Amino acid sequence: MAPAGVRNAFASAYGLKNDRLRYGGSFQRQLAGYRERDGWSRDRLAAWQEARLLALLRHAVANVPYYRRLHRQGDYPVEEVRTVEDLPKLPLLDKDAIRRNPEDFLATDPRSLHVLHTSGTTGTPLRLYRSTETIRGWYACFERRAREWEGVSRKDPYVLLGGQLVVPVETDRPPFWTWNAASRQLYMSVYHLAPQFMDACLDEIRRRKVVHMYGYASAMDALAAYALRTGRMDVRLRLATSNAEPLYDHQRERIAAAFSCTVRDTYGNSELSIGAFECGARRMHLSMEVAAVEVVDRVGRPRPAGEVGEFACTGLLNFDQVFIRYRMGDRGALRADESPCSCGRHSPSLAAIEGRQDDVLVTPDGRQVGRLDPVFKGGMHLVEAQIAQVAPDEIHVRVVPAAGWSPADAEAIAARLRDRVGPMAVKVIEVDGIPRTANGKFRAVVSEIDRRAAAGASP
Repeated sequence: MAPAGVRNAFASAYGLKNDRLRYGGSFQRQLAGYRERDGWSRDRLAAWQEARLLALLRHAVANVPYYRRLHRQGDYPVEEVRTVEDLPKLPLLDKDAIRRNPEDFLATDPRSLHVLHTSGTTGTPLRLYRSTETIRGWYACFERRAREWEGVSRKDPYVLLGGQLVVPVETDRPPFWTWNAASRQLYMSVYHLAPQFMDACLDEIRRRKVVHMYGYASAMDALAAYALRTGRMDVRLRLATSNAEPLYDHQRERIAAAFSCTVRDTYGNSELSIGAFECGARRMHLSMEVAAVEVVDRVGRPRPAGEVGEFACTGLLNFDQVFIRYRMGDRGALRADESPCSCGRHSPSLAAIEGRQDDVLVTPDGRQVGRLDPVFKGGMHLVEAQIAQVAPDEIHVRVVPAAGWSPADAEAIAARLRDRVGPMAVKVIEVDGIPRTANGKFRAVVSEIDRRAAAGASP
């Protein structure tokens, strides 16, 4: 294992490269666009979105193999779509079609694009492509609505609580983090947020003069609960931003109390097919530049605002890998009461999000481990997978194999999982299918034991 100084140097070099990619070139111009549109009326925003949507549809049938083929067959009547409300005239897109052949959705030579492997929120691996301009567009959106709305910027030091390993999970002496000086980012792995390491983590956050905490709600809440329980009130932040997990009210209250900060939620996905950001009035405003979002029933018919259905999203940022009416796997509802928001913004908002309801696993030494989707990243040969804690020290991974599945895939999954949860028994079990919940939601991580038992019945 490399010394901490070497790790920090590598992290900083990598951070500099990423910053040039994300924040160079057109970033400032695109950021200025998001700032301007924040002041637009709903009608003006809708007109902008409609023009973007129609351009995307024309582009798709002219340049994207999947849509061009359907259009020639008469199965994709884009000529009948004049507004967002006409989108139900087009068929839905299932995730499995993308998983089988992601290049079928490309309008651009993949050699000129950046590729991302992700399991998504459903455990189903995807291979995603995006251009440099698309990346800068997304980061401009995030900078404006996840940071600037709350008075911070990417130039402020921040801590990212994420799912990448920094040091082996069995390491029991700090540092368990890296400092990326180029991005002013302190990266802390959620896999080392055990009670015995909390003081060291809080000390480093304070030492780096962090003002913004960003990451999984369960990880932020674990730090906050420890700080409150032990009377550590010396870490003061301006903002804590949740991503990739549900943010529950009790977590929000603890994080705010522990760090004397504003707490905000965000909602999005790796496919860049939806983006929502919480304002000071606690509304989750949809970014109309990112996607046209429908809420539909099982066959794609619109559900009334206020009623829960499945999200069908048409991504408007990425013209290189095009997803139209994409069933991303999450459920939710659009806000029925669209009276002007007290924050002054006019974009529509979500009333509910029923996706991302993954459980948190508890390791024998007390760590709470939530999002484990990195276990499946890297193009493994599986259709879907579910991680289940069946005993305080035992985990089952249920996998639906795809073509090419081999014992090596099972060994890789088990090894990656043990890297993150430590000395727990891991069994990889092949199954024909994984049951959904009553509302049709796939749960990628579930706990099938009493949580207090898993935590040794500690308060």
